[in-house]
Amino acid sequence: GIRVRPRDWSQTCALPISTVGFIEGVAEATASIVKIFSGALSDRLGKRKALAAFGYGLAAFTKPVFALATSLGWIVAARFVDRVGKGIRGAPRDALVADLSPAEVRGASFGLRQSLDTIGAFAGPLIAMALIWWSVNNFTLVFWLAVIPGLMSFLLIVFAVRDAPRAPGERARAPLSIAAMGQLGAPYWRVVAIASVFTLARFSEAFLILRAHQAGLPLMFAPAVLVLMNLIYAASAYPAGALSDRMDRRRLLVFGLSLLILADLALAAPVGGLWMIGVGVALWGLHMGFSQGLLAAMVADAAPAQLRGTAFGWFNFFAGVAMLLASVIAGVLWDAFGPTGTFLAGAAFTTVALAAIVSSRR
Repeated sequence: GIRVRPRDWSQTCALPISTVGFIEGVAEATASIVKIFSGALSDRLGKRKALAAFGYGLAAFTKPVFALATSLGWIVAARFVDRVGKGIRGAPRDALVADLSPAEVRGASFGLRQSLDTIGAFAGPLIAMALIWWSVNNFTLVFWLAVIPGLMSFLLIVFAVRDAPRAPGERARAPLSIAAMGQLGAPYWRVVAIASVFTLARFSEAFLILRAHQAGLPLMFAPAVLVLMNLIYAASAYPAGALSDRMDRRRLLVFGLSLLILADLALAAPVGGLWMIGVGVALWGLHMGFSQGLLAAMVADAAPAQLRGTAFGWFNFFAGVAMLLASVIAGVLWDAFGPTGTFLAGAAFTTVALAAIVSSRR
C-alpha cells in the first residue's frame, strides 16, 4: 500500500483555522442532511435496523481510505463518505432506541446510549496515542487498525439487534410532507429551535484540540483533549439521563447549558495555561453529558411513534446547519480575534439558548 509519511500529514494539516472549521462543519452538515431522508425512510418502511446497519457498514469500509491517503483531497473525500454513513445510521438508530425503550426509562436509555457511544470516543484517541508512540508516528498503521472496531460495530448491529414490532398502521405514508411536519407538533419544534441555538455555541471539538495546542500542549498528546472530554461525557450521560426520568428534563438542560457557559469562559481565559484549558475541557464534557441524551429523550417524548425517524432526522438537520454555521463562525473569529473571541462568542450563544429554555413553556 501507499505509505503516508509524518511530514506529509504535517503539510496536509498546515491550513488556516477557518478552513479547518469549514471542513468540519461541511462534514457534519452533510451527515445531518442525510439523516432527514434515512429517518423518513425508516418511518415509511417501518424498519430501522437495515438502514442503521448500512450506515455503520459504509463508515467501516471507508476507514482504509485514510490509511492510503496521500493528499488533502483524499482525506476530505473519506471524511465526507464517513459522515454520510453517520447520517444514514443516525436517525433510524435513535428512533430504534426510542421504539425499544419504555417511556418511564427513556432518559436513562438515551443516556446509556450516549455513554456507550462516548466510551469509544475516548478509548479511540487513547489507543491512537499509544499506537502513534509505539509505531514512531506510523499514521498508516494506526488508520489500518481503525478498520477493526468499525467492522465490529457493523457485525454487531447485523447479528445482535432486532427491530421493534410495529403494526402496519404505525407506518408513515408520507413522512416528509407538510402534513407530517404539522403532526410533529409545536412542543417538538420548540425543542428543535432551542437545540439549534444551543448548537451555535457547541462548535466542533476540533477547536478544543487547537486551543490546547495553542496553549502549549505537544501535538503528540493532542488526542488527550478528547480523551478527557469524552471520559467525563461518558461518566455523566447515563446518570443525567436516569435523573431526567425522575424530574423535569428542562431543568437538567438548563444546568447543562450553564456548564457550557463556564467551559467557554475557562477556555477563553488568557491566564491559567494548560490547567485552565483542562478545566474548560472537563466542563465541556460534563455539559455534553447533561444535554445530548436529554435532548434526544425530549425529541422522543414529543414526536408521534410513527414519525420518530423523521423527527430525529429534522432535529439533526437543523442541528447540523447550526453546527456548520458555528464551525465557520468559530474559525473566522479565531483567525480574527484568537481563541478568546471564539469562546466568548460561544458563551453568548449559550446564554441566548438558556434564556429561551427558561422562558419557554414545559
